[in-house]
Amino acid sequence: MAKILHVEDNTMNDMLSRRLMRKGFEYVRALDGEQAIQLASSEQPDLILMDMSLPVKDGWTATQEIKAAEKTRHIPIIALTAHAMSGDREQALAAGCDDYDTKPIELPRLLEKMNRLLSTDSK
Repeated sequence: MAKILHVEDNTMNDMLSRRLMRKGFEYVRALDGEQAIQLASSEQPDLILMDMSLPVKDGWTATQEIKAAEKTRHIPIIALTAHAMSGDREQALAAGCDDYDTKPIELPRLLEKMNRLLSTDSK
């Protein structure tokens, strides 16, 4: 099954990791944007779920750096954010994200987006 890098600094809410592992995904977590860049390169995940409000280096910057690097630019990224303001989706896509979803996460909707990107990526 696909390897997912989940970039999320809030370790109190670990429900998504458990739900993804129950669905058969291999799960890797980064706690900040800098760690996300390092793990994207070393782990070569099939998809990244990127929180945009992160310590050390925010998700916008981390996404731009991942997409700028030859070794990681092919990895699809879904922005996950509690920000549902007008223009946030466009800002995430402009930063290099392949899709966008809001928190709280609705698993069926997120899985649909993940599966679409994973099937596109494998072609």
